[in-house]
Amino acid sequence: QVNLVESGGGSVKAGGSLSLSCIASVDDYRSACLGWFRQPPGKDREGVALSVRGSDVTYYADSVKGRFTISRDSARTVYLQMNSLRPEDTGIYYCAAATWCPVDLRLNPFHDWGQGTQVTVSS
Repeated sequence: QVNLVESGGGSVKAGGSLSLSCIASVDDYRSACLGWFRQPPGKDREGVALSVRGSDVTYYADSVKGRFTISRDSARTVYLQMNSLRPEDTGIYYCAAATWCPVDLRLNPFHDWGQGTQVTVSS
């Protein structure tokens, strides 16, 4: 099992920025893919951005391309920089780990999840 600890989030007005970070408890194949998902109020959880361990390969949801940036400074730590935030970006953001990254950002390869952190964007 991979334990994931998130930090960051909070409240901001539209157009503002927030950053999230996540530290995984392992540095092996189980954290080969680290990513961010979110669950807007009353909606299903959705993929936001994924990062492949040991490479520059990243995947983004269309809704965040050009505004959000995922990065890793080690095999265990992943960040999400969120700029130009919109009210529709509001939700609980989760860090997750998988042995591989799905290009379509689907949920099912992800076997371990963080506790989630709230992001609220007001208009």
